[in-house]
Amino acid sequence: MKFKGFPSGKVRFTSLPTLFFSELLPQIKNIHELKVTLYALWQVTRMEGSFRYLREINFSGDTRFMKGMGGTPRERTLALGEGLALAVERGTLLRVSAPPPSEASPPPPSPPGKRPLYFFNSPQGRAAVKAIQEGTWRPGSGPPPSPNLSLERPNIFQLYESNIGPLTPLIADTLRDAEDTYPETWIQEAVEIAVENNVRKWRYIEAILRSWKEEGRHERKDRRHPERDRQKYIDDEFFEYTEH
Repeated sequence: MKFKGFPSGKVRFTSLPTLFFSELLPQIKNIHELKVTLYALWQVTRMEGSFRYLREINFSGDTRFMKGMGGTPRERTLALGEGLALAVERGTLLRVSAPPPSEASPPPPSPPGKRPLYFFNSPQGRAAVKAIQEGTWRPGSGPPPSPNLSLERPNIFQLYESNIGPLTPLIADTLRDAEDTYPETWIQEAVEIAVENNVRKWRYIEAILRSWKEEGRHERKDRRHPERDRQKYIDDEFFEYTEH
C-alpha cells in the first residue's frame, strides 16, 4: 500500500525527545526495535498519571500496529518479542514483573513473571520500577487505557485534537459523554467560541454547552450581532473557566 501523503489543514504531531535523535536513533539497527520504541513513545504521550507503563497487550492488541510487524500472526508475535527484548537490552525500556493488583484478587492465568510491565528509562520510570520492587506501589488490574492507530475515529476527537490539545483516555471518555448529551452542531460551535476567545479548555466548552442546555440556545438565523453574542462567553458566569 502506498502512502497517500499528509492531508491539508491541521494535523496532529507527536513530540519526541531530542535525545532520541541524537543518541538513541543512531544506535538502533533493528527495524522491530525501532517500531516498538516509536510506538511506545506515541502511546505514553497519550496516557495520564505519574507512572505510565505498557504491557505486551498494549502492543499486540493494536491490530493496525501489528499488521506492520509481519505477514503472519506468528511472524508478528516473534517480531514484537524481538523488538521489546532489544529495547530492554539497550536500556530504552525497563521491564519489571509486578505482583497481582491485591491480595484479595484472584491469581492471573499466567505467572506475573510472564506478564511484565514496561516503563521508559526516565526518572519517572525508574521510580516506578523501584516502587514495585520495594512493594510500595503496584498497578491496577488490566492494562492501562491504550490508544490505537485505527483510522476510524469520531469527528469530535479530531475536532478536539485540532483545536484544543492532545487526546488522552480520560478526555476521550469525556468527549464520548458529551457526544451522547449534546448535538454535534452545539459542540462544534462551542469549540469555535473557545478558539475565537482563546480559551482552549474543555471545562470552558462544557460550561457553554451546559448553559445552552439549561437556558436554551435560541438559535436564530437573523441574529444581527453574532460577535457580541459570542463575546459574552468570556464574561460573568464563564469567567472562572477563562483563567489559565
